[in-house]
Amino acid sequence: MYAETVRNVAIIAHVDHGKTTLVDQLLYQSGMFREGELDKLAGGEYGLIMDSNPIERERGITILSKNCAIQYIDADSSVYKINIVDTPGHADFGGEVERVLKMTDGVLLVVDAFEGPMPQTRFVLGKALQHGLKPILVVNKADRLDSRPDDVVNEVFDLFVDLGADDEALDFPVLFASAKEGWATKDLAKPNDNLKPVYDAIIRSVPAPKVDPDRPLQMLVTTLEYSDYVGRVAIGKVFAGRLTQAQPVTVIDKDGRHTQQKVVQLYEFERLGKKPSLTAQAGDICAVAGLDPVDIGDTIACPDEPSALPIVAIDEPTMSMTFHVNNGPFAGKEGKYVTSLNLRDRLYKELQTNVALRVQPGGNADAYIVSGRGLMHLGILLENMRREGYEVCVGKPEVIIKMVNGFRQEPIERLVIECPAECQSAVMSLIGNRRSEMLKMDSKRGVSDYVHMEFMIPSRGLFGLNARILTATQGRAVMHHTFERYEPMRGSIPQRQAGVMIATETGIVTAYALDALYDRGVFFVKPGDEVYEGQVVGEHCKDNDIPVNATKAKQLTNIRTSSKDDAARVRPPRLMSLEVCLEYIQQDELVEVCPKSIRVRKRLLKETDRRRAARRTG
Repeated sequence: MYAETVRNVAIIAHVDHGKTTLVDQLLYQSGMFREGELDKLAGGEYGLIMDSNPIERERGITILSKNCAIQYIDADSSVYKINIVDTPGHADFGGEVERVLKMTDGVLLVVDAFEGPMPQTRFVLGKALQHGLKPILVVNKADRLDSRPDDVVNEVFDLFVDLGADDEALDFPVLFASAKEGWATKDLAKPNDNLKPVYDAIIRSVPAPKVDPDRPLQMLVTTLEYSDYVGRVAIGKVFAGRLTQAQPVTVIDKDGRHTQQKVVQLYEFERLGKKPSLTAQAGDICAVAGLDPVDIGDTIACPDEPSALPIVAIDEPTMSMTFHVNNGPFAGKEGKYVTSLNLRDRLYKELQTNVALRVQPGGNADAYIVSGRGLMHLGILLENMRREGYEVCVGKPEVIIKMVNGFRQEPIERLVIECPAECQSAVMSLIGNRRSEMLKMDSKRGVSDYVHMEFMIPSRGLFGLNARILTATQGRAVMHHTFERYEPMRGSIPQRQAGVMIATETGIVTAYALDALYDRGVFFVKPGDEVYEGQVVGEHCKDNDIPVNATKAKQLTNIRTSSKDDAARVRPPRLMSLEVCLEYIQQDELVEVCPKSIRVRKRLLKETDRRRAARRTG
């Protein structure tokens, strides 16, 4: 039976615990590539094969799940096909994790040998256990000098118990590895120089797909791709029957509607890509081109006896932002797509592949309310749009409030902070006034001068917290958080304490003007930057907003003096990333996102309009 030689496995882990590096090494050691071929596919950069998206390479994180297939010959000369799915580790991209786990029958849980289980470890493992997947624990980075592999195994076991794992799941195999060095072993006392134990563990521990090849066709669509030649490409797992080239099929959407269609092209996964195939057997992961309409969660079924598979359940968004057409003075100077029609088309196109995203019309024709899993989820969308040539203004992120039994409830997140012991008081004071609840605090095992703290905190309490924590700990703190549940509202949370400096003139920033304003605060711009009236050019040292003229030039006269003018004092500007800007702004401000620049501005650009609005609301 074909399915007996197939293994479908997902790699899951917390951010930066090495899952993508492990997949890269599994590909390197599979023997399916010529020497130097993988490096060429990775653009000459070792270890960046699976993270092919430019933002993934820059940030060192996985955003989009990816498939690859490896052929492995075991000690008995049996040939197995291992379909590997690399998943994101950040909870903001949990929609990617949830849908691709449906395709797999087991998971490689990768955990750092020093850090141990982290918030996203709990998140991705919880999803895997909900799907009943067989776990294999890989304690990665075991070659670190500060590694504590035995303690980490115990911590992972405790996490399994906390998540309610059954006895079968608790009996998980354990491997110690260094994905970077390319080795794995069952026993650290018996070193090894390759990843053969990982392949063997997948073959022995991950069950063959539970499918029925004799029943009518059923394939669940879990991912969509696009091709300029064949259009939409549906990727998923065949749960029953078989799929063949040019076969007529029935596509059943999430609302139960049936459409009669035909398979134009069928692909199977091989190595890093796809190749045309005449048939796809039950248990395999394949790609189908030529179906339209087709969407994530749809079932591709036999036209004679069509029946739908259970729809993949996706957690609802917890945060929303309003996207506006850029209506600032510099609108259209940098971007290629600047109209409301461009913005609408781009957002609805994103909905076709980004299953955790929601889009609905805003308060006017030029605005849309976009909801997602978190700030990074929405920030990555904005960054992609910016690089594609879009101009857009976005408002302050807001958490999504639910009404449960007549009471307002807000999203609560599990926050983990590890910081030096001497910074503990500073961190506690920052967390304490944000309606947080401490779960536990202890010294980090193996590091006597570091403290490990866990909190439950409202999502809105995280806005601006990361920058404050890093400042209070001189950049030595590590902070992670993941959505936990909804709870009743916990009351007000302090907003930004400092006011801002707002430009009163449009023009070029001068060193002379910044020198005159040296004592007023920190600037976000530097001499030579172009600013406009109403743009936020800096943070005031006090709690009120002030108008400033950052474009003022020194008057020139024909009078000479005996002494030289003093050199202008200009502080280095505070450079803020897109996500930091989104955390920074208040309700009366917007972030202007353009291909070449990111600006913070007031909603009302003119000082008189802002005063009039303040009198109305006051």
